[in-house]
Parts: sequence; structure tokens; C-alpha cells
Amino acid sequence: MARTTMELAFISAERVKFDNVDLVKLYLGDEPDGEKDVGISLLSMQVSEDVREEVWNACKGLDVLETARVTVEIERGSKNAGKFIVLHVESAKPAQAGKPTAPQATQQQPKPTGAQPDAAKA
Repeated sequence: MARTTMELAFISAERVKFDNVDLVKLYLGDEPDGEKDVGISLLSMQVSEDVREEVWNACKGLDVLETARVTVEIERGSKNAGKFIVLHVESAKPAQAGKPTAPQATQQQPKPTGAQPDAAKA
């Protein structure tokens, strides 16, 4: 199976839990092709059973229409169509945006050289 990583607009995550069923599905948006889609092209993807909790929690931190980096495995679906199975989701924002900045080192004032006039006497 092939793997790929895409950057798509996050729209929604949906979780269905009942009896022995626990499913997570992501809804993402891509640029429209202008022929079949106008506005946004909607994609829905199932989340792999192994990473369901991780992906669900990652989606809680995303804003609607925020660009998300999505890693998927492509399985063969019906009619030989590709079926995307989500393995990982993260914000596509630069990592530095969420990190606090380190405090700047205080700069020392240069020491005067030679005799300086006293400001009180001037």
C-alpha cells in the first residue's frame, strides 16, 4: 500500500460510538476542480483503528478551515478506486507559532571611557 501526506483544509471530525463500534471520520476540503466542484471539494476519510484516539485528540486542536497536514495510507477500494485511511493529523502551521519565545538576553550599557562631565553640574 502507498502512503502520502497532503495539506488540506480541516472541516470536521465525526465520532460514532455504540456497542462494539468506534469509528472516526474526517471531513477535509481541497481546491475545487472547477468542473464538478465549486467553492471547495469535500473529502471524507476513515481513521485507522490503531491511531483513532491520537487523531481524534489532534482534531480537537484544529480550527475550521485551518490547513492540516494529513498522512494517509491508500488502500484499494471498490472499482479499483483509492481509499484513504488516515494515519496522522497535525496543524500545518509553523511549529514556532505555538512555542513561547525565549527571553531576550539583557544588554549591558557600555561603560564610559575617560572623564565624563557630571550631569548634575551641567
